[in-house]
Amino acid sequence: MSATTDTTIALPLVPSDEELAIRTSVREIVESFGDDYSRKCYEAGQPPSELWKALSEQGFVGINVPEEYGGGGLGMWGLQLVGEELAAAGGATLMLVVSSAMNGSILPRHATDAQKDRWLRGVAAGTTKIAFAITEPDAGTNSHNLRTELKKDGNGGYLLRGQKTYISGVEDAEAILVVARMRRDDGTLGLPTLAIIDIDGTGFSRDEIPMPYLGPDKQWTLYFDDVPVEADRLLGGEEAGLGVLFDALNPERIIAAALANGMARRAIERATKYANEREVWGTPIGAHQAVAHPLAEAKVEMEMTRLMTQKAAVLFDAGSPLAGEASNMAKYAAAKAAVHAVDAGIQAHGGNGFALEYGMSDMWWPARLMRTAPVSEQMILNHVAQHGLGLPKSY
Repeated sequence: MSATTDTTIALPLVPSDEELAIRTSVREIVESFGDDYSRKCYEAGQPPSELWKALSEQGFVGINVPEEYGGGGLGMWGLQLVGEELAAAGGATLMLVVSSAMNGSILPRHATDAQKDRWLRGVAAGTTKIAFAITEPDAGTNSHNLRTELKKDGNGGYLLRGQKTYISGVEDAEAILVVARMRRDDGTLGLPTLAIIDIDGTGFSRDEIPMPYLGPDKQWTLYFDDVPVEADRLLGGEEAGLGVLFDALNPERIIAAALANGMARRAIERATKYANEREVWGTPIGAHQAVAHPLAEAKVEMEMTRLMTQKAAVLFDAGSPLAGEASNMAKYAAAKAAVHAVDAGIQAHGGNGFALEYGMSDMWWPARLMRTAPVSEQMILNHVAQHGLGLPKSY
């Protein structure tokens, strides 16, 4: 299904041959690296570069990017298929969220032609990976309170100063798209500004944040000490604004939801297989409703969240104003469904649910993360209450 700006918005319910081919190909690629590939990368402290290269060579990491810049032209609809299958096969990587979804969506809409040639073609090919930095120690969900700033250097460029935290995949990126605010001539801070900096730029440093196993990607605190930024590194001008920013944040929520859906599928598939094979008193444990019903409930929830994720992707690709609420709803629902599915899967395995051999416990922290990031479920409910229901703002 090609991305479209037509006024007719269609959500296909019957999988096309193209969709089935994408799903099959992605899963085969991931499974070719072995069931424990992501954990091996994590334990070695290395990014999943081989998997990323294999997906890139088949055009999957840039499947959402417009064709004129080397992408597949399938928009968020195509990328959410890739994300779900990636996670369902155990190969989830947050670089698909930050580089492919966020930067691969905001660059086509707001970059200059020169910036698209410099950055977007590489993102589409998978040869350029760009991290995305917005969260700060004192400004998590409150993007209006960002303190990282850009100020003019007097020579036509800018200096970037500030700090970011919980930034994903920096160890595997060439550049970072940083959300800052312009220091105006009167000393006040303006609207959000987006600037691309090189990972090895002067004045930039980082510290790794120790985390439990969340997958192969690391989390970082970033420091900007008067990092030089040339004028052609600004995306959308000196004060791009929140509208530009949300063209990256809505795709972030959609692909986070897709990854959560894939995790839920993986947990249900593994638990179902175990419940069919494991016998107690001569009967497969899956014959007992105490085991079967939680897995059945998890499947019902997962199938509903897959639909919501697909709806959000179609609305975003169509440029609909409904995309924001749908993206938030998809992320909210998928995160809860994933946690439920993984928990039910662990419980179905009994003690084996905690053994690394069965791979269930590896899914717990990544699934649980989705309820908190990107954007907590409480802030999503605030958004829906205010914008979807018309209730008074609560924060």
